[in-house]
Amino acid sequence: GGWVLLQNCHLGLDFMDELLETILTAEIQDETFRIWLTTEQHPKFPITLLQIAIKFTNEPPQGIRAGLKRTFSGISQDLLNVSNLPMWKPLLYTVAFLHSTVQERRKFGPLGWNIPYEFNSADFTASVQFIQNHLKKCDIRKGISWNTVRYMIGEVQYGGRVTDDYDKRLLNCFARVWFNENMFDSAFCFYTGYKIPVCKTLEQYFEYIQLLPAMDSPEVFGLHPNADITYQRNTSADVLDTITNIQPKESGGGSGETRESVVYRLAEDMLEKLPPDYVKARLVKMGHLNSMNIFLRQEIDRMQKVITVVRTSLNDLKLAIEGTIVMSEASKNLRDALDNMYDARIPQVWKRVSWDSSTLGFWFTELLDRNAQLSTWIFQGRPNVFWITGFFNPQGFLTAMKQEATRAHKDWALDKVAIHNDVLKLTREEITSPPSEGVYIYGLYLEGAGWDKRRSILVESTPKILFVQLPVLHMFAVDST
Repeated sequence: GGWVLLQNCHLGLDFMDELLETILTAEIQDETFRIWLTTEQHPKFPITLLQIAIKFTNEPPQGIRAGLKRTFSGISQDLLNVSNLPMWKPLLYTVAFLHSTVQERRKFGPLGWNIPYEFNSADFTASVQFIQNHLKKCDIRKGISWNTVRYMIGEVQYGGRVTDDYDKRLLNCFARVWFNENMFDSAFCFYTGYKIPVCKTLEQYFEYIQLLPAMDSPEVFGLHPNADITYQRNTSADVLDTITNIQPKESGGGSGETRESVVYRLAEDMLEKLPPDYVKARLVKMGHLNSMNIFLRQEIDRMQKVITVVRTSLNDLKLAIEGTIVMSEASKNLRDALDNMYDARIPQVWKRVSWDSSTLGFWFTELLDRNAQLSTWIFQGRPNVFWITGFFNPQGFLTAMKQEATRAHKDWALDKVAIHNDVLKLTREEITSPPSEGVYIYGLYLEGAGWDKRRSILVESTPKILFVQLPVLHMFAVDST
């Protein structure tokens, strides 16, 4: 009649199959027996075990209001009254607000944090404990040591989880703006409508929190309103992906076109448009020891691999649909290609050797465009302006340009050469000749900012415009000695 609790089962997946067998075969005498498992999400967790279990999930609450409610539900009246100093309660509320903010920013993906950190209630508890101790020890005449508070919160308590330099800078910015003498001013607010309440009891805090908006503007978290569009779009894409994944994969008995015939027609069309294999002899004539040509050869090798993989899998898929070869469970790649192509998604075997794209159509168009740039470079000479996002290794392209500049200047040393850039006021079509030194590049986009062409500076994003294309950039090398 006892309970068994197994924690962090995602770390012992091999034992889960054995456990399932034990549960299904064991004769349990007492009806009050229960087995509890805790686990993180894991793609290889046995699905049968999940299906026979009653599942509980502990998700972070959505929104500032829900986050503050949950945080304050873990606070006792004794903790609220632990200090008589007037600074204690505002500081406690501000740490709670920061805790909700750092968790809520995660839903915005890379716009919120470059790396999604697992902030949890332990971070909040440790921060509150530190502030409590600091207030006990601080001299009333000198007041709070704000540098210490900001350092402990931005670098240690919450900052201790943060590994990215820009994320650390963001966290320190929150600490700098919110934790200072201004927070005790009656006019202080985190954002319009989000003040620090003056309360004496938990009930008063809950009453104030209940009056906060149910839906928060991204500006509350220090983000542009456009961030909400990105979040809603990503959420919709996830829902639609899930719906697509759970659709029946077998052909129905209706009179419409079958899955196989749709994919067969698509495979034929793609094979017809697929570019031919590259001829390596042409590269030797161009001067195969030139640093830019070495880079070009590496790009062609990778593009050739993509073309070969696509051609092979499309031909095999056609043969499998015709019944010439068997599409058994062993040929997982063919089954995956059939399912993904029917859903207008990129087969995994192609994605492994290429690049990310939202749909199969965009991916294949990009394949043709990337190939066109490389073919033009081989047969018609070096382009006036390069599509840098059309390369597999853009960093390698800039390194090759740096090497080329170093060789042109005999007195330069490669390790002392740095890359600089100028954003021009020209579009790609307006470029008629290459620069005297360096390269012109295009294809870069700004997310989270706008571009003022007239003044050539970054500006705030225009509402409802998520991406802005940069004009042509002149990339060149300079001697930094």
